Amino acid sequence: MMKFYFSAVFAGLTLLSCSGFAQSAAPAPPATTAESPEIREFQKVEDNWAAALNQRDQYGLELVLSPLFVGVSAAGDVSTRNQQIVGVINQEDKTATTDMRVVTVRMLGDVAVASGTYSYTHKGTSGPVEEKGIFTHVFQKQHGSWVCLNAQRTLIREDAPGKKAKGKSDSKSELPFHIPLFSKGDKSAAKVDDKN
Repeated sequence: MMKFYFSAVFAGLTLLSCSGFAQSAAPAPPATTAESPEIREFQKVEDNWAAALNQRDQYGLELVLSPLFVGVSAAGDVSTRNQQIVGVINQEDKTATTDMRVVTVRMLGDVAVASGTYSYTHKGTSGPVEEKGIFTHVFQKQHGSWVCLNAQRTLIREDAPGKKAKGKSDSKSELPFHIPLFSKGDKSAAKVDDKN
């Protein structure tokens, strides 16, 4: 009887652990990639953010940036919400403009991750300069509105006009990376074959 009891308990625990594993192994919610309600909603948030930046609007920035906001610029500078607001208000270049386009949104309950592209146009030493890059913004829903908790930007490098883009490397290897003794163009592999 005791043997049956332990077998039943063991079987029950096994079923519980398997069902818990199946629930924890559920796939993550998919990112939206087509024109979806989520993308339209977050495009409006990004448009409000860009408008606040372009108009040097302190109140507009306070509405879209969480008090816990941390931003990492394309140059690697880390800033808080207050530093962002002061930076925009004290910005010398009053013609600088920002434009952001949402490409994907991943919804995780009251948290959302929006990724997309941005362009930042400002005065340079020899005229207007346009920087292009990609962003990842983490939002949290607070009091019915989405506010940004974290922002990360990465600059896309472009070749200067007149510079030729780098072509293929001179490597004779057909593999995506070079492995000695296995690459077709490797001289050391040829020496090993000659010895055999």
